[in-house]
Amino acid sequence: MTFDYDLFVIGGGSGGVRAARVASGDHGAKVALAEEYRMGGTCVIRGCVPKKLMVFASEYGEMAQDAQVYGWDMDVKGFDWSRFHDGLVKELDRLEGAYRNTLKNAGVETFNQRATVVDAHTVALADGSTFTAKHILIAVGGRPFVPEFEGSDLAITSNEVFHMEDLPKKALIVGGGYIASEFACILNGLGVETHQYYRGSQILRGFDDECRNHIASHMQAHGVQIRCGTDIVKLNKQGGRILATATDGTTEEFDVVMYATGRVPNTDALGLAGAGVKLGLKGEVIVDDYSQTSVPSIFAVGDVTDRIALTPVAIREGHAFADTVFGGMKRTADWDLVPSAVFTQPEFGTVGLSEEDAAAQCPIEVYTTAFRPMQTLFAGRQDRVFMKLVVSAQTRVVLGCHIVAPHAGEMIQLAGIAVKMGATKEDFDRTVAVHPSISEELVTLRKPVRTA
Repeated sequence: MTFDYDLFVIGGGSGGVRAARVASGDHGAKVALAEEYRMGGTCVIRGCVPKKLMVFASEYGEMAQDAQVYGWDMDVKGFDWSRFHDGLVKELDRLEGAYRNTLKNAGVETFNQRATVVDAHTVALADGSTFTAKHILIAVGGRPFVPEFEGSDLAITSNEVFHMEDLPKKALIVGGGYIASEFACILNGLGVETHQYYRGSQILRGFDDECRNHIASHMQAHGVQIRCGTDIVKLNKQGGRILATATDGTTEEFDVVMYATGRVPNTDALGLAGAGVKLGLKGEVIVDDYSQTSVPSIFAVGDVTDRIALTPVAIREGHAFADTVFGGMKRTADWDLVPSAVFTQPEFGTVGLSEEDAAAQCPIEVYTTAFRPMQTLFAGRQDRVFMKLVVSAQTRVVLGCHIVAPHAGEMIQLAGIAVKMGATKEDFDRTVAVHPSISEELVTLRKPVRTA
């Protein structure tokens, strides 16, 4: 059978673009890609990139205050959202253009419209045209989930927060995961009175408990009003504001209510079930280690599979798929010991097991340190860095490394290499410290604070 394309990719995010580029540019396949919104996907257009730029913007207020202590004559008049937002839009436009050029230079044909699956080898575009492909790759990512309740339509999500015309004076973030906590810190840093409601007992569930507590305490000390064990019952329009009624019966008005209570795969009305592709309970595409679905010609990578919802993981999955199917190199992505960063303030970098998870597997030693870093200590701040190593008592292998500190994301990338290589505590101990630095504490921890 002759096909129009060797590969048709649905979704122009990081995973889909990498797969298309490698399949076409490196392996010579005839490739098409359809994206219904903007090229670059969640990360570039409405996720990692604009969020990180907002993180940077939110940190300059304290930096400017500290600069005065360091001798700089400065007059900080406040934050101009419109000026920042104009620059943000231009940067996202530039990045989208770069993604489009990457695909064009690799010889990938692109369609700026929605595509759905008709059968194992056919896709249909929104304009009614259809194409056949030997292989189809689903890389449509996920979207924020807002539960249905009275007034839920008044809430925004992380998708809309980047498009606010004005910066609110008072905001409520609902949720306790990394997205909710990051945006609570961002808005707080930009001068917004920020409240965070979370129905659980502590924010950042799933991460190391000691680190969660440290971050929450720091956030509260810097002005974020966190209320755990609290959820929203209803939202009502109150003039130009939103009245939020909480589960404890209290009510409070906000300018903006943002929900960050999880994400779901973007598989609605995509035609997958009709084509025979098995989906999970949340709508995620079920795949094997080679990203192949229950239909041999259809594959899926990235957040739509609900494996590890991180951009670098989606990129690895897309690359491995292209090498396997078109490059004659049968390989998978590696989902073990993936480092990650949470861009709260303070920043949180983590790789490996939390203390709780490690203790459930084997006897461990725990090494920690907490201290006031030199830069903010000089400025008179009470901020404290926290670091932790979780070590197997039997093998001495470092099972987990957790850093709560400025630039923790940068540090955990390098620590992640050591942990990935199976470094032992003694390997850390043999490494000479870089002084004076925050990261030197990772190699000067000598005595465990506890065992489990």
